[in-house]
Amino acid sequence: MPYINIKITREGATTEQKRRLIQGATQLVVDVLGKNPQTTFVVIDEVDTDNWGLAGVPVTEIRAHGK
Repeated sequence: MPYINIKITREGATTEQKRRLIQGATQLVVDVLGKNPQTTFVVIDEVDTDNWGLAGVPVTEIRAHGK
């Protein structure tokens, strides 16, 4: 029973994009590991950019400086 957790920043991913992520991640474990898609769970966590950091800097600041 695979459990896939996808974490993305909360920046407006559409319902369709998330649907495609769920479908694609499920298909990947089917293709690579031979798992049953009916028992594969996919969870998408959307994280505020204030709560996601890179190189010691919140992503909100990085995006504000155009990096």
